[in-house]
Amino acid sequence: MTIVDNGGLQPGLYVVSTPIGNARDLSLRALDTLRSADILAAEDTRTLRRLMEIHGVPLAGRRIVAFHDHNAKSARPGLLAALAEGKSLAYASDAGTPLLADPGFTLVRAAREEGHHVTAVPGASALLSALTIAGLPTDRFLFEGFLPPKSGARRKILAMLSDIPATLVFYESPHRIDAMLSDLVSVLGGTRRAALCRELTKRFEEVREGTLQDLVASVQETPPRGELVVLVAPGDSPSVSDSEIDTLLTEALERLPVKQAANEVAARLGLARRDMYQRALALKDGVGTNEGT
Repeated sequence: MTIVDNGGLQPGLYVVSTPIGNARDLSLRALDTLRSADILAAEDTRTLRRLMEIHGVPLAGRRIVAFHDHNAKSARPGLLAALAEGKSLAYASDAGTPLLADPGFTLVRAAREEGHHVTAVPGASALLSALTIAGLPTDRFLFEGFLPPKSGARRKILAMLSDIPATLVFYESPHRIDAMLSDLVSVLGGTRRAALCRELTKRFEEVREGTLQDLVASVQETPPRGELVVLVAPGDSPSVSDSEIDTLLTEALERLPVKQAANEVAARLGLARRDMYQRALALKDGVGTNEGT
């Protein structure tokens, strides 16, 4: 392998997170990586070039290689060949953290299979930003990305997600948001708590809260613009008696330490882990001698 002098950046693939709206959210490490990498690749070359211009990062004779859904198969061999030559490659998505709803995972997988160094340069994420400000449970969540554009396929997936005891997170576009929310109401019911986050980190950032039915009415009255993240709280847990909970905990305590037993039952029933942990502690003395928490 030929080791290339790139100002101290180790040869390999650098997965670089970029801002989702506010250009100042680009990290210092991301700036260093974009400045030092031998090769730059991006889902949208114009977006990355503009970001580098804003922060005064020169291309210095480098070109930005396009890597997106439509050319990933043809572009990947050239990028892997550069890694094999000992070069450093920085890959950035259109916005936010790469590999979340973008084609970068195929490049990462191939690079790892060939034994190349792969590391993340973390930063902005629409998924995590929405979770932090939506006011819905964050101890357990499921990211589903973009749902299918056709209602039938969309409802089929929603039916599979309906009983998952976690906050559901979706990305959606403004022209489909009304139909998507209507399908959420049809499959999950209109009373679930939900949030619609719009234009995160940008000047017109907005969070609309309420039930799913409230959100349907809201988008019909004032159609949203920009990038959207939809979050839906877990549904109500099935009614479970105290004796049934104790039975499940007792069985779990025979196999597992207290904390693991509590987590298993909490996940199974969609209940709070802290409550299950306290209940498991109370039961422990009469169950056996499992040690550890």
